[in-house]
Amino acid sequence: MATRVGIIGGAGYTGGELIRLLIHHPGVSVSFIHSRSNAGKSVHSVHQDLLGDTDIKFSGELNDDIDVLFLCLGHGESKKFLEENNIAEKIKVIDLANDFRLSQDSKLEARNFVYGLPELNRDKIKNANNVANPGCFATTIQLGLLPLAKAGLLKEIYTTGITGSTGAGQSLTSTSHFSWRENNIQAYKTLTHQHLGEIGESLKQLQPSEDIAVNFVPWRGDFTRGIFISSQISCEKDVDGLNKLYEDFYADHPFTHVTKEPIFLKQVVNTNKCVIQLEKVENMLVVHSAADNLLKGASGQAVQNMNLMFGLDETEGLNLKANYF
Repeated sequence: MATRVGIIGGAGYTGGELIRLLIHHPGVSVSFIHSRSNAGKSVHSVHQDLLGDTDIKFSGELNDDIDVLFLCLGHGESKKFLEENNIAEKIKVIDLANDFRLSQDSKLEARNFVYGLPELNRDKIKNANNVANPGCFATTIQLGLLPLAKAGLLKEIYTTGITGSTGAGQSLTSTSHFSWRENNIQAYKTLTHQHLGEIGESLKQLQPSEDIAVNFVPWRGDFTRGIFISSQISCEKDVDGLNKLYEDFYADHPFTHVTKEPIFLKQVVNTNKCVIQLEKVENMLVVHSAADNLLKGASGQAVQNMNLMFGLDETEGLNLKANYF
C-alpha cells in the first residue's frame, strides 16, 4: 500500500518542493495539503511549476487518515501546531523547522524526535516515529566534517558559506528583493547562526572527547538556490589518506559523493546530492561541500527520511537531474 501523507504549510518554498517530490513518488499517496491562506485554491495556482502535474486543492482542514505528516511551518510554529492540534500518535511526524533539532528540545509529550541526518543517524531514523529534519547550512557543513569527527581529527574549524535567496523563505524582506540581491553579497549572523547548535551536537556525537569550536560566517548570495561551504582546519594527514577516509565513510550513503575535482553549485542544484572536495596546502585542510538548500537541505532530505522510516528504498522519488545547463 502507498504511504499516505499530509502536508502542513504547503504554500512556501519547502512546501512546494515537497509537493513536487511527493506527487511523483511511486510509493506515496498525497492525502491533503494544508494552507489556511490558500484553502480551496488549486495547488498549481500557487506553485505554478506544478500546472499539469496535479489537480489537488489546498485544504483548510486536517485529516487523520494518513501515515505521516510533514510540517513545513516557520521556525517556532511546529511545536505550537502540535500542541494545538490532536495529531494521533500513530501518525509519524517529519518537521522541517528547527523546533526539535536540539537534544534539549527533542521531546514533546509522547513524541520523541530523532535528528534526521541519514549519514549520521540512519539506523535511528529507520526506527523513528518523529524526525527533526536538519537545517540547510547545518546539513552541508556537517557532511563536510563528519568523517573527520569519526576519526577524531577535528580541531577548531573556520567555515564560510554562501546561500541562495530561497534560504530566507518566501516572505519578502529588505534583503530578498531582486534589486538588493542582484550583483550583491553580504555576510550576516556572523559567528551566531542558528544552525551552530545542531552542528555542534552532531560533531560531539562522533567525537565526544572535546568541544569543537565552529567559527561560521554565512553569506547571502546573488542567486536563488544552493549552498557552497568551505571549512578550514589544521590537519597533518596527507590528502590521499583523507580522501580515502571520506570515501569509506560515505560508501553506503547514496546522496553524498566525494570527488578530487573542483566542485560547484550546478552539480547539485535540483538534486538531493551533496558533493565534497578536499584541498590540502601544507598543514591546512579545506573541505568544500555543496548542496541544494531546498532539497538535500530541506524537502529532499525530508523525503529521504520518510523513505527510511517506512522501509522504502532510500533513493525512491529522489533520482533527480541537476540543472547543469
